[in-house]
Amino acid sequence: MDKFQIETAQNVNIRQNVAGVGDRILAYLVDSIIIGIYIIIMVILFSWLEMDDDLSFIVIMTVGLPVFLYHLLFEMFWNGQSPGKRVMKLRVVKVDGSKPAFSNYLIRWLMRIVDLTLTSGALALVTILLNGKGQRLGDIAATTTVISEKPTMSLAQTLLVDIPEDYEPMYPQVTVFNDNEMQTIKSVYNDAKYDGNHNVILKLAAKVSDVMEIKYEGSPMAFVNKVIQDYNFYTQR
Repeated sequence: MDKFQIETAQNVNIRQNVAGVGDRILAYLVDSIIIGIYIIIMVILFSWLEMDDDLSFIVIMTVGLPVFLYHLLFEMFWNGQSPGKRVMKLRVVKVDGSKPAFSNYLIRWLMRIVDLTLTSGALALVTILLNGKGQRLGDIAATTTVISEKPTMSLAQTLLVDIPEDYEPMYPQVTVFNDNEMQTIKSVYNDAKYDGNHNVILKLAAKVSDVMEIKYEGSPMAFVNKVIQDYNFYTQR
């Protein structure tokens, strides 16, 4: 799952999980099924009624309006989710991480005509794949994107790391830490490395070495990484 990083007005970095193309297609299919069931029910219901042509036109327009406005209304009143998106745990947000305004929802909804209707979704698919932020043309115009709220867990996010069979540890003092403390160290280290925040890594290395009562040589980044590996070496044996 791709990620992109945004920075809020308060200079807080946030990483968002971009919704996968497969999940978005499945969400679209769920919404299409719901719309299809609604249309079938309405057709069956009104087929039992005898109406003149003028009344039939009014009924068709009334029944068709919810279908026409389906995505706009649900995303606006369901906090960026349609039923399909809710099932797939997807949500429309602005690229700065904030909640879209009505104008944002309206623009991306109007662009559905180009993205999805006229091109049968092909243009939206190509744009999403090339964009890197999960945006179709409607999202780009509305400064929105679709994120996944599914919990993700990768090897880099867990305590365990790969240790070669011939690995040689350097700091037996790492055993002063427990699993929770080491997980915190690893999370802070990974986030700082991702953000390129050398100052955080420098402070982290100083704190870790102070707790271990040692003085390290080399770069702070190499030291913290070695501590994480050593901890895994000693705790996995």
